[in-house]
Amino acid sequence: MIQFQRPDGQQAAAYLAEPADAAGAPGIVVIQEWWGLNDQIRGVADRLAAAGYRALVPDLYKGQSTVEAEEAHHLMDGLNFGEAASQDIRGAVQHLKAGGGKVGVTGFCMGGALTLLALCNAPEADAGVVWYGCPPLEYIDASKISVPLQGHWAEQDQFFPIATVDALAAKLTEAGVAHEFHRYLAHHAFANETAVGPARIPATQYDAVWAARAWDRTLRFLGRTLG
Repeated sequence: MIQFQRPDGQQAAAYLAEPADAAGAPGIVVIQEWWGLNDQIRGVADRLAAAGYRALVPDLYKGQSTVEAEEAHHLMDGLNFGEAASQDIRGAVQHLKAGGGKVGVTGFCMGGALTLLALCNAPEADAGVVWYGCPPLEYIDASKISVPLQGHWAEQDQFFPIATVDALAAKLTEAGVAHEFHRYLAHHAFANETAVGPARIPATQYDAVWAARAWDRTLRFLGRTLG
């Protein structure tokens, strides 16, 4: 865990994972699901570090995390999304940017929604990858997104209906945002390897095949946009 400075001068905590040769390496800010900064999202950062990126996961819940859906919903409801996007996530982008190299933003579920909001609020970012998450479309000012965007969506998602993805794509196209969206015959959280067995909530389901395909596309996209 490290500390970094937000644009407003406040300090924030984050988990940092770095590759063996971190000097000048591109960076990526990883945004948690509604569970908090847990072992699973640390594993995502570790995976990106193994691929050569400096990965930083801001602790949006300030030390709290949970495995209970009801508590996760409570924590998410208590989060100021505007502040998280414009202060915590933007500050994390600025922190990585100061180390050299381009910087992207990626997030899952709640973190996917925050990725879109962050791209509207962090002009320092160079690319974004959204995993099955979207805020209400009226909160997205697509005219402020000037970087390439990739999205991974589940056609059987009960939290973020695929019709919302169609509307989002239309909004991005109208604003001239370069984007590529991929759809999978899968349920919400299909790339979260802990969404298995009796512990998962009913509307989520890990799918190893689709997860591998989405990760391959993600790493190729990051390679093209960040280096």
